[in-house]
Amino acid sequence: MSPATQITKLDSGLTIVTEAMPQLRTASLGIWVGAGTRYEELRENGISHLLEHMAFKGTKRRSALAIAEEIENVGGDLNASTGLESTGYYARVLGEDVPLALDVLADILTEPTFVEEELAREKSVILQEIGAANDTPEDYIYELFQKRAFPDQPIGRPILGTPQSVKSQSPASLRDYMHHHYRAPQMVVSAAGAIEHRQVVDQMAKQLAAIPASSAPVAAPARYAGGAEIYARDLEQTHIVLGYEGRSLHAPDYYAVQVFANVLGGGSSSRLFQEVREKRGLCYSVYAFHSAYADTGMFSVYAGTDPRDCTELMTVIGEQLFEAAEKTTEAEIARAKAMMKVGLLMALESSGARADQLARQLLFYGRIVPIDEIVRRVDAVTVEDMRAAARTLLSSSRPTFAGLGPKAGIESAARIAENLTQKAA
Repeated sequence: MSPATQITKLDSGLTIVTEAMPQLRTASLGIWVGAGTRYEELRENGISHLLEHMAFKGTKRRSALAIAEEIENVGGDLNASTGLESTGYYARVLGEDVPLALDVLADILTEPTFVEEELAREKSVILQEIGAANDTPEDYIYELFQKRAFPDQPIGRPILGTPQSVKSQSPASLRDYMHHHYRAPQMVVSAAGAIEHRQVVDQMAKQLAAIPASSAPVAAPARYAGGAEIYARDLEQTHIVLGYEGRSLHAPDYYAVQVFANVLGGGSSSRLFQEVREKRGLCYSVYAFHSAYADTGMFSVYAGTDPRDCTELMTVIGEQLFEAAEKTTEAEIARAKAMMKVGLLMALESSGARADQLARQLLFYGRIVPIDEIVRRVDAVTVEDMRAAARTLLSSSRPTFAGLGPKAGIESAARIAENLTQKAA
């Protein structure tokens, strides 16, 4: 851990972490909660995201307009995001305005009013957001994919919720969800930049004292299933996602799988980009990535193509998956690792990215993972490590396939995806 990084854990279980970046005059700070879509009951689907929106719609001390104006009066900005396993509320301000930003963040999480009129308006906004996502094939295909990979469980449901589940929420349901899941042991205050640790600790210890100190309910274990999800739609392109159950954040071969994703489809020099786009011209966009969660993960390949080229595209993707698992070279591994390290280090030059990483590491690992340790783990991945992890990945679970577009193209791609199970076996 960097000497500039300081951690204080209060008696309530709330963790406060800061990292001073003396070269900066601004600060990024926020409150992260270890609760997201995975923690929702079926009737609550989308409530984490709705709550994130409603937090900015008024408190006992501030109206929605006052919340926005107080931050923007000092040139700062305020935002939030919801994921499957966490929700973050954060601000960026000048160092001298950190106390104000902390006060606003603490206020929206301890004294929200959830006025019925504001809730009705925000439901309408989110319904528009759901509609926009459904109208965007690159977004909607992942909703179909996640649903098929993890059916009938929170991790497989959309973060935005459904129109029906969003409409059903009330001020009472928001308060109930917040009471059960927004608890000090599952919360991290994180700040980076022009920050004084003791100032943050003293202010948060006082202003977040009302947050319950007992632990929140845990998420149910993920149950991966796989299979095909086909959604016929009259589009110019067929959009496909092919994937396998990946590795959790704690898996021994996590970094090896990350390297595999980069080799396969992590950049312009990757196998998929070169073979699918550069050599064959089958699509504009093709890439692979690995999303890791607390107890599982998803390894995925996305591509969009002309429906007439769908069969060839899926055939090539399958060939490249298994060829990369057996024939990746030292040069490819070295290039993938270099890209990963540079991406990591460049991102952490931002105070916002650093505050976010510190919070997530404490939520998911219970400790700060030093950057040097991450770099060492990436560097330690050998060709055989990556090949072994890839072979296990491709043979240990049934593929998940999601297709969106003209029916004929999707069905042929789905049949090829199912055959990959036999090849893996």
